[in-house]
Amino acid sequence: MSNGVNNKMNRRLFLGSSAAAMGALASPALAQTGTTQIEADISNATRRNISSFRSLEWRPYFQNLSGGAILVDTTSRALHYWSADETIYKLYPTSVPMTDDLTRRGRTQIVRKVDGPSWRPTASMLKRNPELPEYIAPGPDNPLGTRALYLSWTYYRIHGTHDTRKIGRRSSSGCIGLYNQHIEELFTLAKVGTQVLLI
Repeated sequence: MSNGVNNKMNRRLFLGSSAAAMGALASPALAQTGTTQIEADISNATRRNISSFRSLEWRPYFQNLSGGAILVDTTSRALHYWSADETIYKLYPTSVPMTDDLTRRGRTQIVRKVDGPSWRPTASMLKRNPELPEYIAPGPDNPLGTRALYLSWTYYRIHGTHDTRKIGRRSSSGCIGLYNQHIEELFTLAKVGTQVLLI
């Protein structure tokens, strides 16, 4: 074979393997030891998620904005926040519960705000995974991230996460997760008493 033919074949092989490598790099991180659900067709789920990740009006969901309002859409995996005076609107990507059984929907409110939360697994979490630690202090290993907004429902929170791969996925045992920088912003905006609706 001539050098020209060899060079063309080598170039094709290089480009093919480069494209495969880039595809692997471009693919989102999926499974983490038992913490994230692998979705059967991530491309379709992502397309649906992007198309439904849009700003919303508060009126179809709340009678008023007294104390501010948070809407969590578990289908589009988005959290919407409106301030009481309607001057602030925020839209954040979230993680959502792994299964419908773990997903609670309905009206609640913020009852406590914690900067630097600690974490303890619930009895049902320990039943599912006995290897979980019984307590994690605030810090980089804490699954609640840097801030947590506790809801009136026992064990349910809107919180941050140090594991950014979880956002946009079914990856929690019931809570709603945000990037740490987003929960830190929401933490300053939301108050104890802010109404919350999960749909």
